[in-house]
Formats: sequence, C-alpha cells, structure tokens
Amino acid sequence: MNNPASFLILLFLALTFLQSGYDKLFYWNDNVSWLKEHFSKTILKNHVPLALGKILVLELASGILAIVGMVQLVLNGDREYGFYAAILSSLTLLALLFGQRLAKDYDGARTIVIYFIPAVLAVFWLN
Repeated sequence: MNNPASFLILLFLALTFLQSGYDKLFYWNDNVSWLKEHFSKTILKNHVPLALGKILVLELASGILAIVGMVQLVLNGDREYGFYAAILSSLTLLALLFGQRLAKDYDGARTIVIYFIPAVLAVFWLN
C-alpha cells in the first residue's frame, strides 16, 4: 500500500455508508415516518419508501465497494475497486444532496457537502 490516505478515506466511506445503510435497514419504519414529513411538500411526498430503498442500495453498495477497495489496496496495491467506491459514494452523496435541496433543508445539504469533499478527493487519489 503506497498511499495510506487512500486507505483511510476508503475506511471513512465504508464506515459512513455501512452505518447509514444499517440504520435505514434496521429502523426502516422510523426512517420512512421521518422522511414522509421531511418531504411532505415536495414531489417525493408519495415516493418516500421507494426513494429510501434506492438510497439504501446505493449506500450499501458504496460501503461494500469501499471495503473491497481497502482489501485490494492492501493485498496488491490496486485501486480499481476503491475508485469505483469513490465514484459511487460521490453519486450517492449527490442524490442525498438533491433530496435535501428539494426539501429546502439547507443545513442538511451543507452537511452532505462535508462528506462530498473527501469522496471527491478519493476519486482524485484513486484514479
């Protein structure tokens, strides 16, 4: 492993998305209830469970790819799966950002940007 920063950022992405996915999966009803209120004045108001399911899949895939990327980085120094994890993580965060902006939750959108910066750095470092 020639770049410990790449490993650490993949670990960050794995922890971020697997924990978030876990929360959505095991507290589904709580999340749906909260999000129905959050998106009640948007075009997503009648599609919350479907949208949440799509985000769940994106988050779990991002987290799993980040773990595979870390293993690949440690075993043979390859960055392919880490790069895919960084790209998918960035796209997932953009989807979350879109939702927050749609709901006019500008503080929530600002928080997502904080996660987006390291994800984009990972795209750069792992490319």
